[in-house]
Amino acid sequence: MKDVKVALVIGAMALLSLLSLKRAQQLGKWLGRRLYKSGPDNGLCRATRVNVEVCFPALTEDEREALIRESLEQTGCSLAESGISWFWKPERALKTVVAVEGEALIRDELEAGRGILLIAPHLGNWEVMNLYLSRHYPVTAMYKPPRQKMLNDLILKRRGRLGSSMAPADAKGVRMVLKALRRGEIVGILPDQEPERESGVYAPFFGQPALTMKLFPQLAAQTGVKVVCGYAHRLPDGAGFELRFSEADPGINSKDLLESAQALNRSIERCVSESPAQYQWEYKRFNTREDGARGPYGKRR
Repeated sequence: MKDVKVALVIGAMALLSLLSLKRAQQLGKWLGRRLYKSGPDNGLCRATRVNVEVCFPALTEDEREALIRESLEQTGCSLAESGISWFWKPERALKTVVAVEGEALIRDELEAGRGILLIAPHLGNWEVMNLYLSRHYPVTAMYKPPRQKMLNDLILKRRGRLGSSMAPADAKGVRMVLKALRRGEIVGILPDQEPERESGVYAPFFGQPALTMKLFPQLAAQTGVKVVCGYAHRLPDGAGFELRFSEADPGINSKDLLESAQALNRSIERCVSESPAQYQWEYKRFNTREDGARGPYGKRR
């Protein structure tokens, strides 16, 4: 049954690939508006509302509602763009990248033979950013392999079609990324989801204690490489994407685990603050509480 569901998802993405970028985003925004109107009965809408309320307490009620609605529309865009990111030919997909900001941070380090750790938050379209980097530079991306072999095979094929290597989030993957950094390559990690409790440390994220992965701070401290933030900002009206790269918070290379984790989350916060509606607010970022209490998201009504 799971294989059937995966096959249906893959088929849906293939159908979405028939759309232009503008049409895909229009569809995505329509889906987002439907999610918004569904209210608390929809888990994505409920999680988005909780996250926006706890992370942006200074917003007025109207500002908060506007951000929730736009965030769900942007989430819809991310879903609708999956066909473009995964099934368009790379050359066509890369034409959607119309501007790149801060690329010298990456180019200069690699030309000097030094590796880079890339903070890639769930912001904008991270699949397009992966395509761009893989086209121009040697990249190893860490990921959590899904249980379904069909889906894992698709991820390996589509994300690696321009030569990037995929490192599983396990001991073997850690060895892969360390070797890549020693070779002077880019290692990209999406570090803003909850790890297993024993693999994380609590650090503030928008003022809220969030279980934050230890692995990224440990890699930054152990290797001492430059850490760069990167994301693909979605431009309006199907105009494409602007890639934005910037230096991470300087505390990221600290050998103090908590200090480095705090710097990691501050780096993500800075990126999110530039494009708050394009962040993946539907994810239950604060679900695991340090004191063992129940998360703020409640149960489905």
